[in-house]
Order: sequence, then structure tokens, then C-alpha cells
Amino acid sequence: MKHTKLYIRFFAVLSKQNKKGYCPIRCKISFNTSSIKFSTGIFVDPNNWSKDDQEVIDTDIDHITKNGMLQLISSKLLKIELELQLQSRDIDVRAIYNRYKGVDKEKSICVSKFYDNYLNRLKKLIDKDIKLSTWNKFKYINDHVSEFVKTKTINNTSIDKLDISFLEEFEYWLKTTKNQKQITINKTIQRFRKPFKIAVNEGVLKLDPFASYKTKTVSSQVIFLTKEELEVFENRVLKQKRLELVKKLFVFCCYSGLAYAEMSALNRSHIQKGFDGKDWINIKRMKTNKEVAIPLLPKANFILNELEFYNNNELPKLSNQRFNSYLKEIAAILDIDKRLTHHTARKTFASTVLLYNNVPMEIVQKLLGHSSITVTEQSYGRILKKQISEQMAKFY
Repeated sequence: MKHTKLYIRFFAVLSKQNKKGYCPIRCKISFNTSSIKFSTGIFVDPNNWSKDDQEVIDTDIDHITKNGMLQLISSKLLKIELELQLQSRDIDVRAIYNRYKGVDKEKSICVSKFYDNYLNRLKKLIDKDIKLSTWNKFKYINDHVSEFVKTKTINNTSIDKLDISFLEEFEYWLKTTKNQKQITINKTIQRFRKPFKIAVNEGVLKLDPFASYKTKTVSSQVIFLTKEELEVFENRVLKQKRLELVKKLFVFCCYSGLAYAEMSALNRSHIQKGFDGKDWINIKRMKTNKEVAIPLLPKANFILNELEFYNNNELPKLSNQRFNSYLKEIAAILDIDKRLTHHTARKTFASTVLLYNNVPMEIVQKLLGHSSITVTEQSYGRILKKQISEQMAKFY
């Protein structure tokens, strides 16, 4: 769909003055190579009109009211342009003018089409504002929505007629048909709701139809290695090279906090001297697109040297799926009764390496690259309470 910017211009028609000597103010809207002029219904003394500033000057006793009316016209036109764009309509100046005049007002689009349009808009932002992996997550939600509205229990309702019952039925469907757990459902609904919130902000919808919806809280346990388990990982040498490699990479992440994507992307340029003269890992988090700076701890650096990182300029490559599969084997060999994944290393870094060594929560947040300390507290608040309890036990 070809789309350019809408230009709005007001002008006074000096050749058409009424008996009081007032002339009408007209509006000219331009889009692509076409334009339309129409009356605003506002009259002004030619001496009180500023052509350059596009407004009635303060020598007119009603200048505030008249300028307010002109601003309302501009706002309404821009809102219409956004509506048509969101609905993936073929936008031209006539369509904008007709919508402004209330002519040929299109019925509100259905929810599946609305979400599909949002997905198409989002696709244009890949490698600009978002990653392809982020877009794929919304595409996954879009597939669910399309499938859901085809069921016998729900009609493909237009977005202006949606209410909380739609979301409640969608949640029930995700739970019973897709067998999603509540934590996954919460994330699904969060992404599903995003375009509706944008539509409200842009004025396409007057109200968020799901404003009263409350996500169900999920109590999730943070899985990490204890100090003793981490020592077992560090000290045990595994005979199989593939398992020994994964063990070393895992331990490296336990002392650096790198997620899988950052571990895979790590190269020599990310190791830089800090203000303190020591080596730091300076890398951008793939998930948040934010820079994080992490001190390169001696144990992490030792593993980099063991893996000849500084000679090869990168760590050995291994898919996340295979990495996690090998971790299961390692856990069985080391007699660690926990479901380990690569992400366990990141949680071990936050818990056993940082919080259990009295590193403040604010610093943990910075090192993990969380967007806010609330995210960190939600994940590791219980661990901090346990640490406090262990310290206070000394006084009994």
C-alpha cells in the first residue's frame, strides 16, 4: 500500500468578503499529488489572519475559539488518516475527505483482520525497531486469533463491539484447546492486547475493550544452581568432549549472566577495558536492544582462555536446543535433580553469584539488563528474602 504524508493548510479567501468585511477560512488537504479544498465555516477579518502562522491573531476578540476550531479540524483529519492506515485501506485525498464529511463511513473491521493489519505494519519494522524473532511471536498470536474466531463458540466480532467476554473466551480456548499453561496464556494475551492499546492512543478506538481484564498471577519457581552444585559443575571433568564443552560454556554464563543469544554473539570486540582498568563485557541484549556492561570475572575469563576465545574471536557454536539437550545429560551424570536449561546459568549468576554475595538488587538489575528493577524483584525477590532470613538467623 502506497502511503505518504497528509498535508493540511488553512487560508483566508480575501476575494469573498461578506457585508461585515469578513472573509471565509478554507482548508486545503493534500495527499500524494491530489488535493481538496473545503470550507471550515469560520470567518475572520483579513487584518486578523496570519498567513504564515496559519492562525487568527489576538487582535480578534474570538481568536482563541477560532484557532481551537482550526486545531480540531486538523486533529480530526489526522485521526482519519491513521484510521485508514491501520485498516490497510487504499488511502487517497478523497477517502480522507469523505470520512471527514461522514460519507461512505466503513463498518469497523473484524478482530482477526484488525490484528492481521497490525502484524503487517509491524513487519515493516523488522531490523529497524524489532527483531524478526519478536515479529514471529506476534505472528504466532495472530495464528491463534485467526483459528479462535473460526470456532463455533465465537463470531468474528468487529473491534468496536468487543468486550471483556471475548478475551475471557479466548483465554479459555487457549487453556482447553491449545493446552497452554497460565504463564504462557498471560504472555499471549499481553501481545494480543498491544494493538488495541495503540488503537486507543491513536484515537481509532474510544476505549480499550479489555481495560478491566486482570491477568491471573502465576507463582513460578526460579531454578538455579546452589553454591555446592556450581562447584560440582566447575570441578568435574567430563570424558565426552561435547558434554565438557557445554559444561564450560554453561559455567562461563553462570559467571557472566549472558543469555544464549549474547553468548553466541560474543566476540573479542565486546571485551573492553573499563574505567577501573579491568576487563568488562560490553554487549547489547538481543531481547531489549539495550547495552549492558558486565565485569569479566576471573572464573569467566579463565574459561574464555581454556576455549581459546581470544585466538578464535568467538565461542564454539551450538544450537540452543542441542545445548539444552546436552545439559540434561550432564545433570544426570552429576546427579543434579533439576531441569537445567541455558537460562539456568543466567539465574545462577543473579542468585548464587550475585545476591548470595550481598550484591544489591539495583546492581543485579543493571548487570542482567532488565528494563526495570520491578522485573528483577519479581524474579529474585524470594531469593533475597531467603538470604535475609539466613543472615538474621545468626542473631537467634
